[in-house]
Amino acid sequence: MFEGFQETRVEVGEASVFVRFGGDGPPVVLLHGHPRTSATWHRVAPRLVEAGHTVVCPDLRGYGRSRGPRFTADHAGYSKRAVAGDVVAVMRHLGHPRFALAGHDRGGSVALRLTLDHPDAVSRVAFLDCLPLTEHLSRITAEFATQWWHWFFFAQPDIPERVITADPDRWYHGDPEIMGTDNYNEWRQATRDPDVVRAMLEDYRAGLTVDREHEEADRDAGTRIGCPALVLWSLRDDLEDLYGDPLAIWRRWATDVRGRGIDSGHHVAEQAPEALAAALIDFLK
Repeated sequence: MFEGFQETRVEVGEASVFVRFGGDGPPVVLLHGHPRTSATWHRVAPRLVEAGHTVVCPDLRGYGRSRGPRFTADHAGYSKRAVAGDVVAVMRHLGHPRFALAGHDRGGSVALRLTLDHPDAVSRVAFLDCLPLTEHLSRITAEFATQWWHWFFFAQPDIPERVITADPDRWYHGDPEIMGTDNYNEWRQATRDPDVVRAMLEDYRAGLTVDREHEEADRDAGTRIGCPALVLWSLRDDLEDLYGDPLAIWRRWATDVRGRGIDSGHHVAEQAPEALAAALIDFLK
């Protein structure tokens, strides 16, 4: 995976961030979702490098080989604001104070927070298979609760850790043929680490508490994304089925929004890398 890329670890205050980077040209950051690592981009990142970009793929705080602070009752150490700060610090460390950004799933929540908190750092932003957390929570239906029940299970204290770590291979499902063997092995190693599992749960606990509060404050203040925004969603996932047109929802948060569906399941970087890379390259021109 990631032929020609370098790997490093950047110490960022209370966090230690593992990052892959390669290429030469305008920088773009790729942020993975749950429960993946930066390895999920192994089929997309080289295509962006070939198109003339510097590509940076970090493991989010607590995921994969990155590490965060001790766990606290307010979950602030794993808030999207904290993780967004990690990404800005990593990019400055690598010499890129301004960059394009793409986030998938939970990485999309980080991308939103980063773009709102650090607008001068982001030239363009792409949101993949995600909505603002508050938009999900304000639209809870029986269908949402049934299909996305894990959000609320993960928020429970102690119980999810005990359930998941008892047999992580039964809880998390991955296919090495679809994911790629090296990506699968890296992901499987991470999900068998109790500290990683706890950190991933803290991501969700923060999402229902401190992250929600931050988004509500921005929404009430009328804070909007000023840079161009691309929204892509998987046609074989449930985002459009649950909410209708994702573009209409994102236009509540950004002025310049464009996008479309991609014929893929949820893990689009692994299942439809050619289509995803082509859409990102076109957007980044």
